[in-house]
Amino acid sequence: MTLHFINARLIDPEAGTVRTGALEVSNGRITRVVADAAELDGKADIVDCRGKHLAPGIVDLGVKVCEPGERHKESYRSAGLAAAAGGVTTMITRPDTTPSIDNPETLEFVTRRAKEATPVHVVPMAALTKGREGREMTEIGFLMDAGAAAFTDCDRVITDTKVFSRALTYARSLGALVIAHPQEPGLSRGAAATSGKFASLRGLPAVTPMAERMGLDRDIALIEMTGARYHADQITTARALPALQRAKNNGLDITAGVGIHHLTLNALDVADYRTFFKLKPPLRDEDDRLAVAEAVASGLIDVICSMHTPQDEESKRLPFEEAASGAVALETLLPAALRLVHAGLIELPVLWRALSLNPARRLGLPGGRLAPGAPADLVLFDADAPFLLDRANLKSKSRNTPFDGMRMQGKVLATYVSGSCVHEVT
Repeated sequence: MTLHFINARLIDPEAGTVRTGALEVSNGRITRVVADAAELDGKADIVDCRGKHLAPGIVDLGVKVCEPGERHKESYRSAGLAAAAGGVTTMITRPDTTPSIDNPETLEFVTRRAKEATPVHVVPMAALTKGREGREMTEIGFLMDAGAAAFTDCDRVITDTKVFSRALTYARSLGALVIAHPQEPGLSRGAAATSGKFASLRGLPAVTPMAERMGLDRDIALIEMTGARYHADQITTARALPALQRAKNNGLDITAGVGIHHLTLNALDVADYRTFFKLKPPLRDEDDRLAVAEAVASGLIDVICSMHTPQDEESKRLPFEEAASGAVALETLLPAALRLVHAGLIELPVLWRALSLNPARRLGLPGGRLAPGAPADLVLFDADAPFLLDRANLKSKSRNTPFDGMRMQGKVLATYVSGSCVHEVT
């Protein structure tokens, strides 16, 4: 089937432009991108974008789907529907399940489940160490053969530096990407907030922002020693940015990401112990948030992700210190990210580079582009449409979003995966 998308404002993250135009899609791929729809000919179904934005679908690096083990929190079916509703066309899924995805058999199970249940692309990651326990590395080669796109123990820091260095060396020999969570584990253990006056007044156990800097410094030294490909999943503090800049200037194969909640919320949002705002790492001060947003705008931080972490009501309706960390964000990623655009902190093409192009490139995926030959994974959205978020309307099984009841701006109108419409607002 051939589709002609006309009257669109095309966001091209490769060229860094937003321009009026049209594009042709055939057999699941983009075949032509033109300035005037009159240049498109031949029989085709017409999609009139009515002047709204058309962009590459979001490639979300770091989605937790709770299969196997905790399907009541999030299944591949519910996560896929949530992703489609949020303009996410590719989910890069995490291995922090129960049990962990640390062997080819479990990886093949989740790959099969994803293909059966989700309308979007799913690219799985695997654990770097067995059980994510930091003691013995997994069979990286076999897991790569089974389809693992990267290796990570998620928010569990490998404390044994010798184990981590061996895993990095082995990953380097296979060209595998290692994703790590930079934190100094001793300082961050048990922390529920970022240290400062607010945490002291609330009586919350806190962690200094230096814990992130110290964890990143250690990881950078190991990358320099081993030459491994490395991605820091969450850079959330201003103190970590100079070390990241030096590592890039020195030619190390390092990229970095940040979750959408740390870009749009700060430590004060915890207010009266609202556990939907409890994240890992904890929300930072406003100065940190602005510094990280500037780092995204400059390209120092490469990737914005949802860090989608479903938690059920029982694990969130607890005293703040005891409550589980994490928030869902597949459906709120786009409107939350547009806050940065509306605030003048970032331009749309730069935002889409971080949401789509850069994560696709880092993982060697073909998406993230509006160019002939690229997959027709697309999101059509109204960047200015206001709405009041009601978590009861979310498609995720778990609805632990900090944005509940907030006024947001930016609605997904339609999502296309390989040229097929998987979500449409009627």
